[in-house]
Amino acid sequence: MIITNGIKQSGINSKVTKMIIPETKSSKTRQIRNIVVFIVFALFSGWIGIFIDRLLPEQTEEESLGMAVWLVLPLIVVVILRSFAGDGWKDARLKPLFLKNMKWYAISLFIFPVVTGIVLLIGKMLGWIDLSNLNPTVFIPLFFNLLIIQFIKNIFEESVWRGYLTSKLLKFKMNDLSVYLVAGLVWSAWHLPYYLVFLPEQAISTVLPVGRMEFFLVATFTMLAWTVVFTELFRLSFSIWPVVILHAVEDALINPLVIDNYIVIEAGKEILISPICGLITTLFYLIIGLILRKIRLNQTANIHI
Repeated sequence: MIITNGIKQSGINSKVTKMIIPETKSSKTRQIRNIVVFIVFALFSGWIGIFIDRLLPEQTEEESLGMAVWLVLPLIVVVILRSFAGDGWKDARLKPLFLKNMKWYAISLFIFPVVTGIVLLIGKMLGWIDLSNLNPTVFIPLFFNLLIIQFIKNIFEESVWRGYLTSKLLKFKMNDLSVYLVAGLVWSAWHLPYYLVFLPEQAISTVLPVGRMEFFLVATFTMLAWTVVFTELFRLSFSIWPVVILHAVEDALINPLVIDNYIVIEAGKEILISPICGLITTLFYLIIGLILRKIRLNQTANIHI
């Protein structure tokens, strides 16, 4: 019970309620407004980039100004919303927290290599994947060179999708499935211009022999499974950095492995066993994500005991 200067608690509660409720409603309204603003700008960023590329046609494929706009504009919007629109930086989770997160940093390094290794082994045993082109002395240096580039790129991406959107969604006390679906579908929709325009058709056909829209739909399913892993690692570590590493390893490992023909997948089996978007592969990532969720829930339960 709180009594100050002889004032009854009920009187204080009444005054406090009048003061807090408008602030709470205003805060929630602001958060909803800012999330909507972010989503709108994020989803239009790629189309703005496409428009810019149409005005400047003489550019290197996949290194155009339009692609840079697509990648950077969502982060610019996040910086503006956090700095000038009331969102602040407290929930951005920019601190690395190395000492607390050594386990999660290690896990972030090994999730994609372990799953990829298992998938390649399964594919080899079933006769679906030819590994004869996979020369470790060539591929490993390539992987580490790409890892540096992808780490920098994914600072931009993960500051946005986990450090902002996911972080804000968690404040609304949404259930886990809703967080996965909203964050995953918006993240996927942001990729739509990339798959429909920016990404060369040759790269698409190397991964899956389908059209651009079909590829986007398969990629959406894959990204929803990845979202579970990325979200849970973000929540367990309270930091974007393990997720930046996770994402960088993914980009540096599985994309060149398939697109640069270090492995050859039997025609018709790509949808099942591809290290990028195969159904078997995606199932592994979904299981890992659910395991991480279980660990988080157990930790939360232990704290409340």
